[in-house]
Amino acid sequence: MINLLLFVLFLATGNAGHRVHGIQRTLKEDLDGQNSIYNPKVHTTDQISASRLWVENADNKIEFGWHVAPKLYGNDGTYTYASWTVVHQDFHLGSLVNPTSIYGGVIMEFSIAISQDPVTKNWWLNIDNEGFGYFPATLFSNLGSANKVGWGGYSITPPGTTSPQTGSGYFPDDDFEHSCYFRYMSFQDSARQDFGPKTDMVDKTNDKSNCYGVDFYGDQKGEVGISMQFGGPGGN
Repeated sequence: MINLLLFVLFLATGNAGHRVHGIQRTLKEDLDGQNSIYNPKVHTTDQISASRLWVENADNKIEFGWHVAPKLYGNDGTYTYASWTVVHQDFHLGSLVNPTSIYGGVIMEFSIAISQDPVTKNWWLNIDNEGFGYFPATLFSNLGSANKVGWGGYSITPPGTTSPQTGSGYFPDDDFEHSCYFRYMSFQDSARQDFGPKTDMVDKTNDKSNCYGVDFYGDQKGEVGISMQFGGPGGN
């Protein structure tokens, strides 16, 4: 079961058993945001809880973020994830992220982005403005540009089990020391101009509202800019 929490022109396509929470937007080459990092609790080794941003076009999709996936790593730590071609010598996907954020306390975050090289058309993954790996353009049949982008999270749990936490394990409340967030959200158009999603450009999906929440706040300026929160305690 996949549980989805998504933001920005997103169409929920999860299979039975998944939950998604998030937001999507269309027709972009570059996508970024500063994402708070947590260690949501999962109940079984078959569960996954994740935060990600993504670009897609039809059947082609690139995701990038962090997740808790005990079956993959053998423990319940928080790890970076995506598929990629590695070029960075000091950082790689699957790296343990530690420490993570504390509810109401110290917040750990990184700036993550998916961007397209205008010459090679390769899709690069970036952390804190440094590229460390890429998807070669030849991997994709129709991802010369993206027709959807998004920010959010999801969880995966076997049927009949209690859904795990996502994000910080708490519902959005517009307090950026409480719920998992993306701030300074932005994307680029084909002319390489940066701008952020407006409220009327956005759609959001939450297919398990009693377990999770997702809120888009628009431009709050100051320390968060264009921002969103998602997450929750999970449950049945």
